[in-house]
Order: sequence, then C-alpha cells, then structure tokens
Amino acid sequence: MNNGDIIAMRSYPSPSDTVELYEITYWSERTRVKGLLGIPREPTADGLLYLRGGMQRIGMVRPARIVQYAQQGFVVFAPYYRGNRGGGGRDEFVGVDRFDAVHGVTVLRKFMTANVYVIGFSRGGAMALWTAILRDDIRAVVSWAGMTNIALTYQERLDMRRMMKRVIGGTPTKVPEAYAMRTPLERVNNIKARILIIHGKRDEHVSFKHAEQLASAANGRADTWYYSEFAHAFPPKENREVVRALSEWMREGSV
Repeated sequence: MNNGDIIAMRSYPSPSDTVELYEITYWSERTRVKGLLGIPREPTADGLLYLRGGMQRIGMVRPARIVQYAQQGFVVFAPYYRGNRGGGGRDEFVGVDRFDAVHGVTVLRKFMTANVYVIGFSRGGAMALWTAILRDDIRAVVSWAGMTNIALTYQERLDMRRMMKRVIGGTPTKVPEAYAMRTPLERVNNIKARILIIHGKRDEHVSFKHAEQLASAANGRADTWYYSEFAHAFPPKENREVVRALSEWMREGSV
C-alpha cells in the first residue's frame, strides 16, 4: 500500500439531500486512518481538506460541518487523524499524525480535478500549515482560530497540560525539541499557498497571540480577518457568513 491509497469506502448518513457522505479508510505512514468525505451532487472540480481541532473525541469531525463546506461547491475530505474512530496508531497531537493530513490530500485528489484548498480549525491550524509546508500543490490555506505555537498552547491551557505531557513526552522545558518540531512557525516561509488567518480576539481556547505570531512569521504574506467581538466559536449566523466569504477568498486568483 502507498500513502493515500484507499483501503475501504462506505456510505455514511448525510444530513443533506445535496451532499453524499462516505467514510474513507486510507493508508498513512503504514497506518490505517479514517476520515469523512463529502461529495456535492452538483458537479464540482475543487477540493477542500478540512482539518479538525481537538483531540480524540473532543472536536471530532461533524457531518454538518462537511456538508456546510460541500454546499459551497467543494469536494471535502476531513481526516479523523490516527487513533480515532477505529483508526490505527495513536494521535500524537501534530506529531506523525500531521501526515494523515498530508496524505489526506492524496485521498481528496482521487475525487476532484482542480484546485486543493486547506482549512484548519483550532488544533487543525497547525495541521493545515504543516500540510501547506510539506506539499507544493495547495492553492490556499486558512487558519481559523488556529493553534500555531504548541509550547504556547501548553502555557495557556492548564486543562490540556496532562494530555500534552503524556502525548508529547514532557513539558516544553523538559523536551523543547518535541514542541519545536510540532510548531510550524519557523517553516511558514516555505508555504507557496496563499494564507488567510481568521481569529476572534476574545478567544480563550486558542489565544489571539497564535494569530499574531503566524502573521509575523508570514512576513506580510497573510491576509488577516480579525474579529474583536468573537471568541473561539463564532455565532451560527456569522459562522455561515465567514464560510461563504472565505470560500470566495480561496478561489480568488485560482485557475
């Protein structure tokens, strides 16, 4: 098996009559990984890799979110990441699991023919940046409320420290290299794709500092949409408006 090869594909219940859903099992670094694929019934050529936040069951891919983006005219694929929903291996919190996203693009390309875009939410922000760093076929990458500095996350999120020490192998002081290798900021200049940063300034889950550090690392190459009134999750109406707007932004200049 090669990375990105599909091992199994089964129909998945869809909350929409306009989008078909399938659960995909695919090969990633010698590990079986699962994800959710959304295909609009209206013909489309563009693909979107959606990278979830959270860890294990928290922040798991939701069919409604996949449908939301598919209704914008994308074939959408959202990896669960290894160690989740019956997938093999262990979720390493932006460790080797970043390749589940990288090879997820290969899966996505089997179902579309034009441009590939990447969106990462929360923890998925770091995953999205690594995908754009490690692949040169990404047209645009969006970090929405995105985690960009893993050591900063450890400092800010007291509720995540036990998990991070267990998964990563210690604290940022004891194993600084493990946190540095997960943090994409020093490699952002390697990204060829257009970059968009979306962040609420009242975000208490992923602080606004993450957006500021990413913008600084991008050296003026990133577009920024900052919202002073919003926290980590945007209200439903505004969320829908931002999804429509970022879908238009991603397609700007695409051929």
